[in-house]
Amino acid sequence: MIQVYEATDVGLVRKGNEDSADVFEPATYVVADGMGGHVAGEVASRMLVDSVRRKLTGTAAIGEDALCEAILAGNQAILESEKDHPDYKGMGTTATVMHIEGNEACWAHVGDSRLYLLRGGEMKQVTRDHSYVEELVAEGTITEAEAKVHPQRNYLTRAVGVQPNLTVDSGHFPLEPQDILILATDGLMKLVEDEEIRQVIESAPGDPAKELVMRALNAGGNDNVTVIVVVYDS
Repeated sequence: MIQVYEATDVGLVRKGNEDSADVFEPATYVVADGMGGHVAGEVASRMLVDSVRRKLTGTAAIGEDALCEAILAGNQAILESEKDHPDYKGMGTTATVMHIEGNEACWAHVGDSRLYLLRGGEMKQVTRDHSYVEELVAEGTITEAEAKVHPQRNYLTRAVGVQPNLTVDSGHFPLEPQDILILATDGLMKLVEDEEIRQVIESAPGDPAKELVMRALNAGGNDNVTVIVVVYDS
């Protein structure tokens, strides 16, 4: 059995919501955080989510390759749309997609939205941010605390819809009863620490996704925020 909670909010500063998300059968979840001037970010994230749904709906066997191909289809769709809409030039989006098949989860990822696994009271970040500050942290040039306030913390090194040759990260892992998976855009992580996310997930009496969104809003809400929480029980 799988329980799913989903919530999104424009935040307290932005005029529009450039995040997009979808939950569809069979057991597939996607979040995307768009970027670009005017409405282009909203267009890019929605195109990515729609492309993933079209590519995977009806697919007999969904694994890492299928998830990667779905993101690449979204990448191509966004690039093609820019040819007909010059005002969309430069738009792009993050993409984090997960699928559950039996007792295994597989995922594919581009950008700085994230997938977390909460198991036995310990929360692990499954995906790796494709960002400039993440590279600096990996090199040991700056700390994770410094990365949170770095002036270039929003600079992505990889995004969907920016270039034809896109590399998509992917992976898979076995699931255990009571595992909790969290997919979220960076509007959550910028304002709510991982430890607080863990505490909310474990203690929220109602909808943990809505509670996490409210925590981001209460902390300033300076970005769109989208969260999907998946509770797995074999």
